[in-house]
Amino acid sequence: MPQQDSHARTALVVVAHHRPDSLTAHTARRAAARLEAAGYRVDLLDLHAEGFDPRMNVADQPEWGDRDKRYSDETHAHMRRLLDADLVVAVFPVYWQNVPAILKGWIDRVWNYGFAYGRSKPRLAGKRILWLGLAGATADDPVTEGMRTVLTSLSEGIARYCGLAHSTFGLLSDADGRLLVGDAGADAEREAHYAAFDQRAREYVEKFLADETVTA
Repeated sequence: MPQQDSHARTALVVVAHHRPDSLTAHTARRAAARLEAAGYRVDLLDLHAEGFDPRMNVADQPEWGDRDKRYSDETHAHMRRLLDADLVVAVFPVYWQNVPAILKGWIDRVWNYGFAYGRSKPRLAGKRILWLGLAGATADDPVTEGMRTVLTSLSEGIARYCGLAHSTFGLLSDADGRLLVGDAGADAEREAHYAAFDQRAREYVEKFLADETVTA
């Protein structure tokens, strides 16, 4: 792991999967490693492992007449991690053409009124985010186009609404390696399948980093 000084920029990598041995978690770890190689200090936020509760509650319900409301300690801690990050990479499985409940709940509770939006000078201004969604559907399945359409809201309806400088979405289809089980040479094909999958994921991260160089 490369040495990082105290002035290194911070990348918040958010993982939204319940299994640490999942392809989602694997993809998040590889993204984190690439960010570290690029000189970032990585804050790895595994929502399930840290026991984040995605359910809205009274303490975190927005008060439209009080944009300075003090939210719960749990939410405040997550807000601080988001504020401390220069960029965010959210990695998640696509469920029913959308983000899983735990990621949606993190957005609901943490990207809250008075913090992420509702101010003339957005607190998240200047930050950048990459949304990486893993889908079991194949690339030529018509449903993937619907996923792209629905998940565009992550950039248009959330990130840009909250004043982030840049937001992009990457759909990683063909995430279900079981599609190859039973084929001749299945093991070799599966290995090639995941190697290609890793390469596509890396390309999204590389492009995200390259875009920062261009727009900085």
